[in-house]
Amino acid sequence: MNAPTSIPSPDPAAARFAPSLPEWNPEADDALIVRAIRDETPDVKTFVLAPRSPCVFRYAPGQFLTLELEIGGETINRCYTIASAPTRPHTLSITVKRVPGGPVSNFLHDHIKVGSVIRAVGPMGDFSCLMQGTPGATPKYLFLSGGSGITPLMSMARTFHDLAEPRYLVFVHAARSPVDIVFRAELELMARNQPGHFRFAPICEADSPFEPWHGLRGRLNLGLLNHIAPDYKQREIFVCGPSPFMAAVREMLKTAGFDMARHHEESFDFAELAAAEPDVAAEVIEAEAAAKAAEPEVATYTVTFAKQNRSIECRSDMFVLDAARRNGVRLPSSCSKGLCGTCKSKLVSGTVDMKHGGGIRQREIDAGMALLCCSRPTSDLVVDR
Repeated sequence: MNAPTSIPSPDPAAARFAPSLPEWNPEADDALIVRAIRDETPDVKTFVLAPRSPCVFRYAPGQFLTLELEIGGETINRCYTIASAPTRPHTLSITVKRVPGGPVSNFLHDHIKVGSVIRAVGPMGDFSCLMQGTPGATPKYLFLSGGSGITPLMSMARTFHDLAEPRYLVFVHAARSPVDIVFRAELELMARNQPGHFRFAPICEADSPFEPWHGLRGRLNLGLLNHIAPDYKQREIFVCGPSPFMAAVREMLKTAGFDMARHHEESFDFAELAAAEPDVAAEVIEAEAAAKAAEPEVATYTVTFAKQNRSIECRSDMFVLDAARRNGVRLPSSCSKGLCGTCKSKLVSGTVDMKHGGGIRQREIDAGMALLCCSRPTSDLVVDR
């Protein structure tokens, strides 16, 4: 008697290729599972994320996610640009450089494993070759990246590569040494696959211990730029990297007479953003106070930051974050547009008028959370900061 024939069960992955999958909705389920972790360089890792239930991601290349992480008993929000391409919608990836002393990057590198759950909101942001640019311009681009700032530009390059779109793209990446060139092998493959349309031009400051560098050397300057892309003034330029790198590029292009309407930049360097928060000079505050005195009377409320044991005054026509900065209260922040969620805080008491750009979920608002960068007080406040 023949043994019964077993019917093979379908591979669980098959569900992720159903004809019509819903779009990932962080309002319904904000949990993402870490499916893979890849070492890009000695201090850079890529984390591949997927939803718990089969669905797809929709986003523009260059947009970012805001992660919500529990670290040392504290909830911390951080923005990370999506490095993957929307042309491959079943997963997305973030690529993170370990920063000495950085609480979030070190936590991700040391504690996140395959199978870990990360909560996120997004995608958000308008730094994208599909959302910015000169209308009717020739599809010629120049990408200038430094260090881990390569991620949004990599998402754009991957998208063009997958779509086989006729874009003329020069991709310049500045790194410390050859071993620090993120995505080097993939970018070299793109260049081989798109001769005449794509050029990859890495620049290194020094050799690696076991790999001398024979390519472009030093720091990006106008001489190197003219050598790499002599037609750069006819290109749409996208820039991302550490603040000093972006500032140097900005000044270089202005000096060269580049049309800065065709210059686009993005950065989420939180340590530098915090350090760069200006102290408002006393004379500026006095001048503003005099100007306000001439205006019709505006309600002023007391905002108390419970953990810092500080109280400040905030006018009803001023954002709480702005008032805090002017009074020397340091709070985490980044975009200042209600997009990234970095300044998300619990309101212990009081009410605000908040006009956000998507950086907070409705259920968080219902639970008393607010984005301080886009919230004006409508009563006295106590903030859990």
